[in-house]
Amino acid sequence: MAPQMEQSYNHISRKKPIFKVNDQLRTYLRKHGREVTIPVSYDDLLSYTESLPHKDKNNNYTLWESVIYPQSDIENLYAGLCQIYSLLKTDGNLSVMEHLTVKRIDYCSFGNSNPFRICIVNKFNDNYDYFYVKQADASRIYGLELEHILSPNRINYLVRNHTLIEEHIAGIPGDAFIRYNLSSDTLNRVRIAKEFVKFNERCFVKLLGDMRSYNYVIDITPDFEDEQYRIRAIDFDQTCYEGKKTMYLPQFFKENNPIVKFCTETLNPETVNQYQYEERTLIGKRLYGERYRVKELLDCLCHDKVSDKEKVEQLRKELSVHHSNYKFNRCHSMGHILKLHLKCLLWKPKLIN
Repeated sequence: MAPQMEQSYNHISRKKPIFKVNDQLRTYLRKHGREVTIPVSYDDLLSYTESLPHKDKNNNYTLWESVIYPQSDIENLYAGLCQIYSLLKTDGNLSVMEHLTVKRIDYCSFGNSNPFRICIVNKFNDNYDYFYVKQADASRIYGLELEHILSPNRINYLVRNHTLIEEHIAGIPGDAFIRYNLSSDTLNRVRIAKEFVKFNERCFVKLLGDMRSYNYVIDITPDFEDEQYRIRAIDFDQTCYEGKKTMYLPQFFKENNPIVKFCTETLNPETVNQYQYEERTLIGKRLYGERYRVKELLDCLCHDKVSDKEKVEQLRKELSVHHSNYKFNRCHSMGHILKLHLKCLLWKPKLIN
């Protein structure tokens, strides 16, 4: 993480295409228990007949709209969605979930994946949870897998044909945290600054792009003396897609400027370097422990197309300069770039400038 604020901002590609899941990646997903039979597909949820704007608990309009289905379809649709929830939570054991039902289905036309958000409610105590039904996108799946293997967070998701099911990741949205929590007197300044540095590092290592403030959440855990913070990505669409190196560094998005300024005021460059090295060391240990699975995944990515030729050429050029390594010029896919990038960062640590 650079010690000074960056004044040139990133510009995300307006609409990323959906990349199909090829046979090699599907074999990988099946082997590792990610591909299962599900009773409701993404296309099934597109058959709604009406929609209403959805408001949050403060009565403000959101990017979501609640959708309504024909009465004749609701019983089977809700039963199928509850079964999917049970696959996520209990490996399909419906006997412990008979008291659950679907409270609401929301649809979002913003972004790349156009997700459906399913609200599941416990009929006994009104407690609720969410999961998401999206179009299966190969670049997003690579991002989910890399997050699951290399980050401190476990990711729960399922795939079937053209449908992707994702578990809800709880936390305070980054933009809301910056607006309402960052100036709080009770905030542990050093710990949140340290976590943003580490999050910035994790994204760069995994080439996870577009981490604007609304694409990650902050999970706050009370400790016996204070609070611990964990920043978690919730959007993986831009994994290994963009050509510009800074697109994979959250510090270079203008939406994150307040927290970057906060970090530069809280931490000195020596401490930032320490936290970067610590995070890469932890990622390296996770990679070594799952090295065969990571190799399988990267072999899939090397033979897959998750970006266009121009972006591949731009990224390999920029990373060649960043790492002072001419071997990037031989990379012909995002998979080859990521392989060499991981080797450069994790085996011969280099600070991000």
